[in-house]
Amino acid sequence: MRIVIAGGHGKIALLLGALAAGRGDEVVGLVRDPGHLEDLRAAGVRGVVRDLESATGPEVADDLAGADAVVFAAGAGPGSGAARKDSVDHRAAVLLADAAERAGVGAYLLISSIGVDRVRDGAVPDGVEEVFVAYLRAKLAAEEDLLARRGLRVGVLRPASLTDDPPSGSVLLDPAVDTGRVARADVAAVCLGLLDRLVAGPAPAPVLGLAAGDVPVEEAVARV
Repeated sequence: MRIVIAGGHGKIALLLGALAAGRGDEVVGLVRDPGHLEDLRAAGVRGVVRDLESATGPEVADDLAGADAVVFAAGAGPGSGAARKDSVDHRAAVLLADAAERAGVGAYLLISSIGVDRVRDGAVPDGVEEVFVAYLRAKLAAEEDLLARRGLRVGVLRPASLTDDPPSGSVLLDPAVDTGRVARADVAAVCLGLLDRLVAGPAPAPVLGLAAGDVPVEEAVARV
């Protein structure tokens, strides 16, 4: 399988890239910073420098040529304001989807976040900082755009609060998950399993929450 990961230098992305490359998949990571290419090489991932905030659809479509699946793992990151939450977490995800359709890529996995339903219909959750509300709104907007498309098999994964703990190998994967914690390494393992389902079928549930749990990853992915 040929997988292209947008935001290829992120923590989950590097773990996912290493897992996929380790089993023989061809993995390409899109990054903004040329200084990140060596880290991708160390993970077995071929890096391509591409800034999704300034790139055009045809440019990104060229990067996706021949891919079986794309993963959106990019993010504006800590310290960014509301404008960048929209330009990266929403608009860049949409640009990647446009490019995937143009390039004939069949499957798209969006790494989103638990909590996005709290801002649906313009709601403002109590006790949540304004910039995080903007982040949730950007993720929700990306989800809604992607799930409305008919030219892509779309999967949306909403991980709980992320940790750098070692992988447990067991998770709770269900549309109703809306709280908890989960190791990034377990998120990466679930992503790889969902990609297999999106590419080869049967397709999983379109929107899934993820937290630490007691079901082995392979079994959890098979159930959905």
